[in-house]
Amino acid sequence: MSTFVRLGKKVKHFAKAVLLPEPKCSVTYCRRIERVKTKERVCAMTFDDGPMGLPTSPDLFDGRCLTDVLLDTLSEFNAKGTFDVIGITADNYPDAAGAPGTPAWGGTAYDHYPAFEKDGFGGAVNCPQLMERIIREGHQITNHGYRHILFGKKSFVYGKRHTLGSLDKVLEDLEALDRLLRGQYGYPMTMSRPPHYVDRIDKNFTSYDAYEKMGYLYLAASFDGAGWLPAKSADPVQAEIDEMVEPMRKKLEEDPDFFCGQIIFQKDGYNMALRTPVAVGLRKQLELLDAAGYRVVTVQELLKRSPFADVGAEDPDFEAFRRLIDQGRAVAYSDNTLRPDTPMTCGEFAMLAAPRSAAVDDRLAKLQAGDRAYRSRYSGAMAWCKNQGLLPRQAKESAPLTAEVLSGAAELFGGTLPVEFTRRAVLRSYKTE
Repeated sequence: MSTFVRLGKKVKHFAKAVLLPEPKCSVTYCRRIERVKTKERVCAMTFDDGPMGLPTSPDLFDGRCLTDVLLDTLSEFNAKGTFDVIGITADNYPDAAGAPGTPAWGGTAYDHYPAFEKDGFGGAVNCPQLMERIIREGHQITNHGYRHILFGKKSFVYGKRHTLGSLDKVLEDLEALDRLLRGQYGYPMTMSRPPHYVDRIDKNFTSYDAYEKMGYLYLAASFDGAGWLPAKSADPVQAEIDEMVEPMRKKLEEDPDFFCGQIIFQKDGYNMALRTPVAVGLRKQLELLDAAGYRVVTVQELLKRSPFADVGAEDPDFEAFRRLIDQGRAVAYSDNTLRPDTPMTCGEFAMLAAPRSAAVDDRLAKLQAGDRAYRSRYSGAMAWCKNQGLLPRQAKESAPLTAEVLSGAAELFGGTLPVEFTRRAVLRSYKTE
């Protein structure tokens, strides 16, 4: 079955690269953080599905639980991780166990972490000491869903899975874990990764809508740390460790700067064959990165180098762009690119000028009430700008900005409109608070 999953991943990547058009990105408050642009040798590692209170498999650490082993290893290298945690999966029953080595290894209808009928040994609810240690040692925690239930359908691999299925249900699940972290640990989460990267919720909403409502960024990754798929080998334990280490070694040999600004995906839990190659493989990966002069930091720390995937500190307008992000303005696309030298559209300007309440809350409320005119991500912001006289009533969100279109918004530029209307010129001229 692992061969089936690997083939499915290749087909998906081929379809995205060759057969399907590039998805149209919009300027959003929720940016998908896969990597950032920096020349520094810094990168981040993320660990999904924990914390895990069961020993490693095979147990090579005298019964110490996996999350403690990972934290010990990170500490030795003065590295900081980003732990994408769940709440608890104990309520995901009735269910039937799936076959090891298949995507249903942890359950047929739902996921069960760290393993089927072992739910009491995993998640933030059951592992307060591990959560306290993660926070105490300066690592980052992000929201992977309270019950780790798919937001929507993913028929190719998880056709039999139950889903949350509505924006309200997704928000309820995310809020449950958010409340737990704030209430029990005083910890505010700022990022989230959807279970199994399933973004679509239903025909109207996606994870981006849920994360905008929560005030989260989308935690993605640019490099697969591997280990989560079972290996077919006479020595599968060593083979799975090698599959974690050798791709990283090869990339560093080809280009020592390859991992600058990258986010690496890892798993704080069993793989599909109920083994934990990450317990050994993480150390070997950190040895490679350390030898190449890298620091491993949290994703939050990585974003301090640059909030963007395509603009770094060397850009002459970097500080102006970053200041807008720091003020909570929607200036970047959902793929976290800024694309400063492309023309700015009316819809993009509306997202810059309108308050978040209009761009997010009002739009989602209208869409939930059945108003299909608000399906566009720019619709709430456009309505607000037109009502305020910042854009003419006839303005179309896809139309490029012109001096005539912006004539009612001159005060936002100190009374003098930009000479040109590239995204760079508009963002640079916009008067910040």
